[in-house]
Amino acid sequence: MNKEQRALVENRMARARETIDEARLLLSAGHTNACVNRLYYASFYAVLALLLTEGRSSSRHSGVRALFDREWVKSGRIPVALGRLYRRLFESRQQGDYADFVVFDLSTVSPWVEEASDFVEKIWTLIDRME
Repeated sequence: MNKEQRALVENRMARARETIDEARLLLSAGHTNACVNRLYYASFYAVLALLLTEGRSSSRHSGVRALFDREWVKSGRIPVALGRLYRRLFESRQQGDYADFVVFDLSTVSPWVEEASDFVEKIWTLIDRME
């Protein structure tokens, strides 16, 4: 990874962590759908950073998911549970953002905050080990 790629990876990871902080604030205010949105995006930014370490990217969310699944989850380089979490956050964000009458329950979303935070940190650990 060259210096420019490393700077972009670090920027995306910083953005992922900041977005987790946003999710916590939204959850504390009872904005569960917005919290789910931010949790997904935090994970998305982390996955973008991970893919970039190998020069991969996609302009579409579906492309990012497909690359992550193929290159990291199915290859066994990342636990299947993390792949499932990423998929669950994506699907939940889709529901919360686009489906009518969907309101996530606080007790459902609360544990997702720590799960997503752990996801971001595990991605960072993987990236950090690559150097």
